[in-house]
Amino acid sequence: MASAPKTNHQVTLIPGDGIGPEITDAMREVVEATGVGIDWHVVEAGAKVMDKEGTPLPEYVLDSIRETGIAIKGPVTTPVGSGFRSVNVALRKTFDLYSCVRPCLSMPGDGSRYEGVDLVVVRENTEDLYAGIEYDVDTPEVRELAEMVARTGAGEIREGSAVSLKPISRFCSERIVRYAFDYARANGRHKVCAVHKANIMKCSDGLFLHTAQKVAEDYPDIEFETRIVDATCMGLVMDPHDFDVIVLPNLYGDIVSDLCAGLIGGLGLAPGANIGADCAIFEATHGSAPDIAGKDIANPTAEILSAAMMLDHLGETAAADSIREAVRATLAEGETVTGDIKRALSGSPKGCVGTKAYGQAVARRVAAGR
Repeated sequence: MASAPKTNHQVTLIPGDGIGPEITDAMREVVEATGVGIDWHVVEAGAKVMDKEGTPLPEYVLDSIRETGIAIKGPVTTPVGSGFRSVNVALRKTFDLYSCVRPCLSMPGDGSRYEGVDLVVVRENTEDLYAGIEYDVDTPEVRELAEMVARTGAGEIREGSAVSLKPISRFCSERIVRYAFDYARANGRHKVCAVHKANIMKCSDGLFLHTAQKVAEDYPDIEFETRIVDATCMGLVMDPHDFDVIVLPNLYGDIVSDLCAGLIGGLGLAPGANIGADCAIFEATHGSAPDIAGKDIANPTAEILSAAMMLDHLGETAAADSIREAVRATLAEGETVTGDIKRALSGSPKGCVGTKAYGQAVARRVAAGR
């Protein structure tokens, strides 16, 4: 008896702004070369829809993601002066995408000072200073806070201050640290490092640290260590090979993940995922680069590698591995690469190809390996 045909995966695709449509086109061609069945639900968000919709994040985008549970996006520009804080932050809050996962893996031609970097940053995505709880200068709320701080003897809020609050909860700390340990165990990694500043912020970062230490007791098979955030940054620059999985609160995770991207040649090679209990959104970690939009020169590697992470999440691990192998082989050969990679390989962009041609080269390798 013939088996039933395999059902296609339903995926929301947000092309984004600037170079977003170019790099997502390249990504899509590579994914389709794997032979994995995907029905793309294309929806627009960002600055390009602001005039028509009155918001950079229309409800139809959210509805599509709710329906599919999986999305991949290009970089999205948040219009200046719109009152909208960030499309990316709004998506994370709406779908409780509490875990931001950013692998940092050395690639041929990445132009980095380091070789053999292979680490993963796991960043808490929902609270800390990015919770957006702020009070502006000379407001009644700041005066009330200042009076409470003075009354309790906690310190002083100077007149003329603006205030941002840094909530760190036991719940969010436990689930992000547990996610980091589960990720390490599922991916054959051996060490988790929890990063904090509890020597100074003894309550908020102290809670994160103590929670991480408690969670670590449930994973005796995984080595565990803790480091202060500034010492972590120094250690990463001195010897990135000393790190495996790094788990951090939101703000430190944002900063350290960019530092780690610098260890492998920059954001153009750094994929990312935002993962929650019921939804996941994948994206390159770089911005929309409007100055080079439409010029067919952007490097789509980060977006393509983000798609590989998406396929892993969908259970299509063989297809995901084929993409990573094709990217590595194309970069190593160095004949059909974008200008930034060509420059890193030979010192000159001469002989480079555009975004589209690079994506096609990777797609051909993927297809040939099927």
